[in-house]
Amino acid sequence: MNPEDFGSIFQNEDFEKLYHCTSKDFQQQISIEQFIALAAPFNTGVKHYQLEYKSRLQELNHYIWLDNRKEKAIAISFDKHQQIQRLYLKPFITYPESDKRYTKNTYYMPIKGEWFVFWGGANELINYHYIYESQRYAYDLVKENEGLSYRNTKILNENFYAFNEEIIAPADGKVIKIIDGFKDNIPGEMDAENPGGNYVIIEHSKKEYSLLAHLKKNSIQVQAGDLVKQGQCIGKCGNSGNSSEPHLHFQVMDSSDFESGKSLRIRFKDGVEPIQGDTISNVSVHRDAIDEKIDKVDNALTIGELLLLIPRAIAQFFK
Repeated sequence: MNPEDFGSIFQNEDFEKLYHCTSKDFQQQISIEQFIALAAPFNTGVKHYQLEYKSRLQELNHYIWLDNRKEKAIAISFDKHQQIQRLYLKPFITYPESDKRYTKNTYYMPIKGEWFVFWGGANELINYHYIYESQRYAYDLVKENEGLSYRNTKILNENFYAFNEEIIAPADGKVIKIIDGFKDNIPGEMDAENPGGNYVIIEHSKKEYSLLAHLKKNSIQVQAGDLVKQGQCIGKCGNSGNSSEPHLHFQVMDSSDFESGKSLRIRFKDGVEPIQGDTISNVSVHRDAIDEKIDKVDNALTIGELLLLIPRAIAQFFK
C-alpha cells in the first residue's frame, strides 16, 4: 500500500485492507474485529482526509492526516516495508491564545553544527510536550547520522552523537540558576525524580528565561550570576534527569520556575520555526519531508479516541 493513499482507504472504510498492512506486533495486540469496531466510528461526519504532515523518524515514516473540518487527526507510522507499525486517532483542537504568544526576544538554537528535531512543533503528535503548558513549545534535539542517533550500539552514552557536544547560550543574558552533579543515565533508563537533570536557566531581557536541560555531569561552565553572550559555551550535552538517551531539552519561559511558568513559542532569528523532522543548525533549518505544518491536538485521551500505539506510546519514544 502506498502510505499516501491511507486517507482515502480509511475514509472508504476498507479496514480489512488496512489491517492486513499492519505489523505482526500490531495484530497480536488487536484483532481485526476490534480494529474495525474502533476505526469505523471515527469516520462519522467525515467527507475526506487530507495529508498535512510527513517526516522520517527513527527509521519510520510518519504521516498525519486531518479530516475536512479539521476536527480529527490520524497519525500513522510505516516501516521500510510499508507495514503499519503505529496508528493513532485523536480529536483535533487549537489553542489560539497560547499559540499567538511568541517570545518578545529573538533566539538562536543553542547548538553548534547540525542537529535533528526529535520533538518540536505546535501539536501533540509531533511534540509530546505540547499538552503541558509549562513546556508546550519546548524542543528535544539530538544529533543523527543516516537516521540514527548513535553508532554501533545504544548501551553507552559515548556512542550517541549528541553526547558531550557543546551547548551554547541562545541569546545574551544572565545565568540565574544551575543544577549540576546528577549522573548521566545508562541509555534506556531515566531519573524521573530529577526531571531536568543538570540544567542552566538564563534570564534574558524582557523577563524571558531559557532552560537548557539534561546536560552532562560536571560539564557546566558557568555560574549563577554570570553574564553570558549569545554563542558562549554553557556546558555539554548529556543524559541526566528524565532522559532516555543523550539529547538537549530547550525552551523559553515567562518565569524562572520551569515547573510553574508558561512555555513561550520561540521567535527565532531566521524567522523559521523548526518542527519535528527538521535538520537544524544555529542559523538555518533544512526541511525535506514536510508538506505543511498542522496545528494542535487536544490533550484529552479516552478509550474512544485512542486506537492503538504499537508497540509503545508516542511519548515514550523519547523524553
